[in-house]
Amino acid sequence: MSAAPNPTPPAGSATSDRDRDRLLAGLPVAERQVQLAGISTAVLEGGDGPPMVLLHGPGESAVNWRWVIPELTTTHRIVAPDLPAHGQTEEGDGRWSLQGVLGWLGDLVERTCPRPPVLVGHVLGGALAARFAARHGDRLRRLVLVDSLGLGRFRPSLPFLFNLLRFQALPSEGTYRRFMRQCAFDLDALQDRMGERWTTFRSYNLALARSAKARAAGRMLRDLGLPRIPPDELGRIETPTDLIWGRHDRALRLKVAQKASRRYGWPLHVIPNAADDPPRDAPEAFLEALLGIVDETRSEERC
Repeated sequence: MSAAPNPTPPAGSATSDRDRDRLLAGLPVAERQVQLAGISTAVLEGGDGPPMVLLHGPGESAVNWRWVIPELTTTHRIVAPDLPAHGQTEEGDGRWSLQGVLGWLGDLVERTCPRPPVLVGHVLGGALAARFAARHGDRLRRLVLVDSLGLGRFRPSLPFLFNLLRFQALPSEGTYRRFMRQCAFDLDALQDRMGERWTTFRSYNLALARSAKARAAGRMLRDLGLPRIPPDELGRIETPTDLIWGRHDRALRLKVAQKASRRYGWPLHVIPNAADDPPRDAPEAFLEALLGIVDETRSEERC
C-alpha cells in the first residue's frame, strides 16, 4: 500500500516557488517580472539570435518548455512568458477579454523582441497566437501552432474528458496521474526520463491547479481557447504558418490538423511518439521539426 500523498501547497507559496526554481535550475534562461497590459508577468529569457516567443498550454506555465529551451537558446533569443493567471503571472481582474489578452501579447512582443519573432503557441497558447496573427501578422516573422485549440471543434476522447473533469474538480496526486496518462504518449517513460524531477514537476503542476488563480485560468481556457476560431478569421492569417502535431493527441485529434492544413495550405509536421505535448513527449523530434521550419524561413529570407 502506498503512503498517503502529501498536501501540495498552492502556487505562490515558498514550497511551490522552490519547485519552480528546481525545474528551471540549469536552464540557460533568466526570469524577470515585466509589466504588460498593467499586470506583472513572469518571463523567461535567454539565448542570442532571432527572437522566438513560446506560449504554453492551459493550466501550465513557461516551465513546460524546459525540455526544449536549452537547444533553442543556441540559435535563438527565447522569450517564454507565463500567460495571464498562470504560473507566476498575475490574474488582473480575472476576466480576460480577447482584446485584453491580445493587447498583453502585443506588449510582450514590443517589450522583448527587437524584431518580429517566430511565435510558437501550444494548445491555449496556439489559439491566442493564431488570433494575434490574424490581426497583427505584420508584427510576426512566422507562426507555429502546436496541437492548437481553435482550429476545429473541441471533441476529446471520452477518457480524456472524464479524467480532465475529475482533475479539475479534485486536483490530487491520483487524479493528476490518471489525467496525465491521457495527456502523455508514455507516462512511465516520461517519469523514467525525468527521474527525481518528476516528483517536483508533479508537485508544481498540482500547486498551479490548486491556486487561487486556477479559476481565472479556467475561464481563459473556456472563453478564449475552446471556441472554434471562425474560418474567415483563420483565412486572414498571412504570416507563414506551420502546424506541429502529436499523432496520438487524444484531446485535439490529428484530423483537426489535417483538415486545417488542407484548408489553409499550412504545412503539417506529425510527431509519431507524442500525444498533446510533443515538446515534452518527444523533444528531439519536436526540435527537429521546429528548427527545420525556422531554417526554411532563413533560406527564404536569403533568396
